[in-house]
Amino acid sequence: MRKKLSKSNYFKSIAWSFLILSILFYVNIFTLGVVPQQAQFTNGETQTAWRIRIAPQSGVHSIAKQLQAQGIGVNPWFFQLAARGLWVAGKLKPGTYLFPQGANTGQVLLQMARGDRVRETLSIIPGMTIWQLRAAIDANPALEHQTQGLNNQALLKKLNLNYSSAEGLFYPDKYVFDPGESDIAIYQQAASAMQKQVQLAWQQRNPQIAVPNPYALLILASIVEKETGQAADRGLVAAVFDNRLKKGMKLQTDPTVIYGLGPQFDGNLRKSDLRRDNPYNTYMRLGLPPTPIAMPSRDSLFAAAGPAKSGALYFVAKGDGSSYFSTSLPEHERAVTQYQRLPAKAPNSSPVKP
Repeated sequence: MRKKLSKSNYFKSIAWSFLILSILFYVNIFTLGVVPQQAQFTNGETQTAWRIRIAPQSGVHSIAKQLQAQGIGVNPWFFQLAARGLWVAGKLKPGTYLFPQGANTGQVLLQMARGDRVRETLSIIPGMTIWQLRAAIDANPALEHQTQGLNNQALLKKLNLNYSSAEGLFYPDKYVFDPGESDIAIYQQAASAMQKQVQLAWQQRNPQIAVPNPYALLILASIVEKETGQAADRGLVAAVFDNRLKKGMKLQTDPTVIYGLGPQFDGNLRKSDLRRDNPYNTYMRLGLPPTPIAMPSRDSLFAAAGPAKSGALYFVAKGDGSSYFSTSLPEHERAVTQYQRLPAKAPNSSPVKP
């Protein structure tokens, strides 16, 4: 007769069976390859890893189906069990991944849980104009282009920004994004970042500055950005324009005139350009131009909000990236002669633009 198992032996048998099944389960997770060994071809090029895109807001089952559809040999049922067995079911992140050839289910799951995915970058450079920024975004191949072809007013409407111009509204920084992300997301991030920086600079401003509101601060900061050759001069450049605004003097700054000429400016600012009246010609009109003329950096925003303590009303480029600052017109004219007119007459030298 067969002996009946005692209760203790029965439970031991169940425990051993569970342990063996668990070991087999985890062995399968980490030994059976699901990513093909052969090379993947993308845009005619051989890839050493498999490029997979997972849509946002995808659950574990949906992720398994997307992996299957893109050539990864996962079983949806086993994939879900494995995700729960590794405690990562709620941690899998969307995006574009590069999975090594021959990778197993465990490697795929842990890589997705870490968010170790392909990321792209786009940099907005301080001093960029809106047309330069839009050209850079339109030319980025990793973005989904939903704003290409829109004029600036249509772009502002799409972003829910209530401004007459898109100039100056996007904060210079490096923006990281997933391949295939909408260009709208970049504009939104950059606009939100600029609004935060402008408000912060405005809150910390010197109450004696001439500009009356945050948007005027943004305009002045954009001029400071374009006129600053060396970072050490930024506060003094801001002081010159602040002093001139307070005295009711014209700003007389070349970058505003150049901006008014538009993208077709050929790099040669002529005397006739300085005599051509338009809203950006600060040689002919008092006060600030109607909009910013570029995307100012954080340093320029805070320089405009807190200029250096100086009585300077003029500055001239010295030819080494720095500027000479003057408190009077005679002093300024002597500086122009020293740093621009005399070097221009020297052999093998060219005029230095102010």
